[in-house]
Amino acid sequence: MKVFEALITGLTQGAMIALVSLGYTMVYGVLKLINFAHSEVFMMGAYFGLFLITAFGDSLDPVSDPVMVGALGVAATLLAMVGAALLGVAVERVAYRPLRGRGNAALLRVTPLVTALGVSVLLQNLAQLLFGARYRPYPQLMTGTYTLPGVGMLASSRVVILVVTIALMIALELIVKRTWFGKAMRALSANQEAARLMGIRTSHVISMTFAVGSSLAALGAVLYCLDQSQVYPTMGVVIGTRAFVAAVLGGIGSIPGAMLGGMLIGIIGELVKLTDYSGGQDVLVFFVLIVVLVVRPAGLLGSARLEKV
Repeated sequence: MKVFEALITGLTQGAMIALVSLGYTMVYGVLKLINFAHSEVFMMGAYFGLFLITAFGDSLDPVSDPVMVGALGVAATLLAMVGAALLGVAVERVAYRPLRGRGNAALLRVTPLVTALGVSVLLQNLAQLLFGARYRPYPQLMTGTYTLPGVGMLASSRVVILVVTIALMIALELIVKRTWFGKAMRALSANQEAARLMGIRTSHVISMTFAVGSSLAALGAVLYCLDQSQVYPTMGVVIGTRAFVAAVLGGIGSIPGAMLGGMLIGIIGELVKLTDYSGGQDVLVFFVLIVVLVVRPAGLLGSARLEKV
C-alpha cells in the first residue's frame, strides 16, 4: 500500500515538474537556448496565483460552497497564467531578443546563457524586495478526497493535477503537430533563417513560445502550492532544477520527453523517501540522469541531430 501511495504521489509530483519542464524544452526546441530564468517565472506565477486567489475570495469555504470556490480558483489560475505569459514575453523581448544575431558563433551560445542566469537572479531578488522573504501559505481550495476501490483515499487536488496535466500534454502535442503555430515552431527549430525567408514571423513565434511555456509554469506553480507547498522567493530553485533535469532526461526539445522525464523524477523521488536515504532523492535523480546520458546522450525520447560548425 505504501508503495502504491508513493507511486500516486510521484505521478502527481512528476506531473507538476513536467508542466515546468515544458518551458525549458519548448524554448530549447526553437532557440537552442536553456532559459534558466524559467524557474523564477514558475515562482512568480505562484505569487500571482496566491494574490489573485486571496483577492477573489480567500474567506470562502470549499466545503459549504465548493462550486463558487472552484470557479474562483479556476479564474485566478487562468489570470496567473496570463500574468506569467506576459512576464515570459517581457523577459524574451528585453533580455534575449537584443542578443539574437549578434557576435560570433561562440558568443551566440555563451551570452544568452549568462543573460538567462542574470535574469534568474534579478527576478529572485525582485521577488524578495516586493513580497518579502517569509513563507506565505496558500488557501486550501481542494480539501475533498476520492475513494478508489481496493486502493483507498486519494486527495482531490492530486486527481485534478493528474487529469489537467495529461489533458494539457495531449492538447499541446496536437497544437505542435496540427496547427500553423506548431508548424512554425518546428520550422524555426529546423532552420530559423529559412523559416524567416518563407514568411514566418520568427519574433512573433518565439514570443508565443515563451508565453505558452511560462503560462504552463504558472499552472504548475499554482497546482503545486495548492497541493503541498507555501510560496517563497527561492522556491523555483529546487523545482526548476528538477524540471530542467526532467527535460534533459526525457530528451530536451521533446514534449512527450518532458512528460516522461517529469514522471520518472517524481516517482524516483517518492520511492527513495520510503528508504533510509530519503534525503538523497536528488542524488539518485542525477545519478539516473548521468546513466541515461551516457547510454543515450539525446535523452530517452530525444533524437540526435548533426550540427554544422
